[in-house]
Amino acid sequence: MSALFDRSGPFEGRNPRLFVFFTTLYNARAYYPVLAVLFTDLGLSLDQFVLLNGVWAAAIVLFEVPSGALADILGRKRLLVFSAALMVLEMGVLLVAPKNGGWLLFSLCFLNRLLSGISEAAASGADEAIAYDALPEKDRESAWDLVLATAMRWRSAGFLIAMTLGGLLYDPSWWNRMAPENLQLTTDFAHRLPLVVVFGQALACLWIALHFEDTGPHGDHAAGKCGAAFRLTLRTAVKAFTTRRIAMVLLGGLLIDSVARSFATLNSEYYRMIGVPEWAFGIIGSLIAVGNWFIPSIAARVNRRFIPTTSLALGGLAAAGALFLLVPAWPWAGLLPAMFLMMMLGFVSFTVSRFLHGVAESGQRATLLSVKGLVFNLGYGAYSLGFSLLLAGLGKHGADSFQRALFWQAGGFAVVLLVFIAASRWKRAGNQTLPVK
Repeated sequence: MSALFDRSGPFEGRNPRLFVFFTTLYNARAYYPVLAVLFTDLGLSLDQFVLLNGVWAAAIVLFEVPSGALADILGRKRLLVFSAALMVLEMGVLLVAPKNGGWLLFSLCFLNRLLSGISEAAASGADEAIAYDALPEKDRESAWDLVLATAMRWRSAGFLIAMTLGGLLYDPSWWNRMAPENLQLTTDFAHRLPLVVVFGQALACLWIALHFEDTGPHGDHAAGKCGAAFRLTLRTAVKAFTTRRIAMVLLGGLLIDSVARSFATLNSEYYRMIGVPEWAFGIIGSLIAVGNWFIPSIAARVNRRFIPTTSLALGGLAAAGALFLLVPAWPWAGLLPAMFLMMMLGFVSFTVSRFLHGVAESGQRATLLSVKGLVFNLGYGAYSLGFSLLLAGLGKHGADSFQRALFWQAGGFAVVLLVFIAASRWKRAGNQTLPVK
């Protein structure tokens, strides 16, 4: 973490430093360990919460690639300021949402999820691109490795604090046991505290975004920029999926990311199934954040030694092992493969980001990263739907159905992974760069 304050290295410029601060405050949100119960405690049903998550995912998918193209054309700084402003609005809306407020509550929560999805889509790609293009061209790849690794470590530290703090703030019982009667906290008041913290994070993100120095080529005239954005999007997406090397990296990353992210949304059910008490969920998240501290160094070593598809194949084999170890659902011991699987998200993110930055030209870097985000979100949504159908097909038998679904998931993932490995080793070819004409 000390590298961030070394003004003689890749952090000599302002943007790489601000990128680390921005991505940490933007992503490590204090309400994450209690997100589902936060909405249901406000008065939403579980079905409504699932529907709102669908709104969030749809907003990201719809705005992901156009926002990346607009970042390349309008400017990355403008998109980041827009994203941070939406974060302020989304948290403000949730702060004033009335408990058990019926349709008013649902409408405000709907607006919160919509704004959140658009905000994430706007930030995706633009944040990395504005930092990457600010690095000196000499040894840019190795400099980016250090910036990305530093950002991941800061995010891990941020998640460690956010997961622990969010759980403690949300449950006032520990405070009320120690505090005098005149300082007791009500449950309703405590449930808003994680939102207050994230609202403060949003204001900090907006301040950071306003202090970025814009990078990358973009035009001086507004006319035709939206059309240019979509033309750039289309060209970049077509080139990505007709360039075999890029397509294989995107597919390999999608394979691991969709499974790991799907499990991350269901991990509380798994923890309950293996006998872990609910008060420990935030602590487990903090331990995962600690583990993520070491992922960048491991990923950097693996990627320097192997080509990206081989790195992803090795990551896939490790993920497959974790998936099979989840199936027995050993009490408490099942936490180890669960935590390992979720830490694979960092490995995939590092590998795919490092590769895409290396093959993309400056004028389409944010667009290509947004294509990646779109592909990953589509994969995550499709996989989640498939896993839900699998659970429904196995019948409503609670933990037994969930455990059987984990078995079929592990087997299916192993088969698809073998297909990916075979395809990636067949006729290795593809362009190194993505020229945009």
